[in-house]
Amino acid sequence: MRRQVVRLYVWHGRLLLHRTATEPGGPSKETSAHRRVLWAVLVINAAMFVVEVAAGVAAGSASLQADALDFLGDAANYGISLVAVGMALRYRASAALAKGATMGLFGLWVIATVIWHAWHGTVPSAFTMGAVGVSALLANGLSFGLLWAYRHGDANMCSAWICTRNDVLGNLAVLLAAAGVFGTGTGWPDIIVAAIMAGLAIQGASVVIRQATAELRLWRPRHA
Repeated sequence: MRRQVVRLYVWHGRLLLHRTATEPGGPSKETSAHRRVLWAVLVINAAMFVVEVAAGVAAGSASLQADALDFLGDAANYGISLVAVGMALRYRASAALAKGATMGLFGLWVIATVIWHAWHGTVPSAFTMGAVGVSALLANGLSFGLLWAYRHGDANMCSAWICTRNDVLGNLAVLLAAAGVFGTGTGWPDIIVAAIMAGLAIQGASVVIRQATAELRLWRPRHA
């Protein structure tokens, strides 16, 4: 006999109710689907971190190094999501809050990196930036497609989609920076793109933190 799990969550200020049919004592079909998707994007992001961190250091590119750490942060975020999926609202919202804080710290790290490269006048390798940027775009495009169906889910799955959305936009910006470095022979396009990526991280962090905080407020009155 099936039972229903009823979950409440907040999206853009609206209180939403979601019902999921499950087998007694077992995970819901929705939870199993979430886990499969999160495992897939976790593997993609972990692999691209290894590729981009090596290429970013070798090319002397601020935007590639920032993107590499973004992949690492996302892999960690998806790992947190895997732990949180299927848990009570309090734990899912708390995990999302931690992810939002991670995204914000990433944005601050990129700002520090931008200042360092601007001060030293670094000129990265445009060819390496372009080649790695295309690979990263393909990887994130795949992750984006896998997470698209969950973009309006609870704070936990929503934050995973926001991470990937920011990554796709960041990859496109890296490709523009590579063209700019090639055309101008200076590192300023790379520095500008890194600054844009920092802004995306901070904006995404604020969205996740607001939604997670709203869900925690929803949980507390019912358990006071």
